[in-house]
Amino acid sequence: MSDHRTTGHTTGRGATGSARALTAGLLMAGWVALLWVLEGIDQATGNALDTYGISPRETAELRDVVPAAFLHSGWEHLASNTVPLLVLGFIAALAGPRRFAAVVLTVVLAGGLGVWLTAPAHTITLGASGVVFGLLGYLLVRGFVDRRPWDVLIGIGVAVVYGSLLWGVLPTDSGVSWQGHLFGLLGGIAAAFFFRRPRRGPDHLVTV
Repeated sequence: MSDHRTTGHTTGRGATGSARALTAGLLMAGWVALLWVLEGIDQATGNALDTYGISPRETAELRDVVPAAFLHSGWEHLASNTVPLLVLGFIAALAGPRRFAAVVLTVVLAGGLGVWLTAPAHTITLGASGVVFGLLGYLLVRGFVDRRPWDVLIGIGVAVVYGSLLWGVLPTDSGVSWQGHLFGLLGGIAAAFFFRRPRRGPDHLVTV
């Protein structure tokens, strides 16, 4: 009789990696395309969609916490968010669409509620930058939370390229929602803990 040790590895790892990359790429391409379509509609209707931004501390505005993350105040605003959202979103989505969706929802809710609670009165806040900061925070700490060396290296690479964005959590520009940046970042860090991967147990011996 022979025996073998199962390690949990599969022979299709390369194919699986390619499939995940394709799924992540299509997901982010579709998301960004949606943002550009929405901004086109907004421009064509005289900025009618801007009413779905978040006005702070108004109970009725709580329903706008989610849609506000998909709207922008102009093409320049949208363009500034597009590349970091594509890059950071693609990296995060490689872990799988379900986990990615859970992380993004956490970030959107944390960022939106933080804005609703703390933004100055008589302001309207919208844009995907809170999601960008949330994904940044998530990727920076995910590897340490999951104890995965490869994800730690990815986080270090993300810090090198996009770490300077962290200055955006400071109140340096009255026209930019540092509240959305800060609470989005905190939401991303929290999501890394909420949705951390369970640690795999030791390999076991199977005889045949």
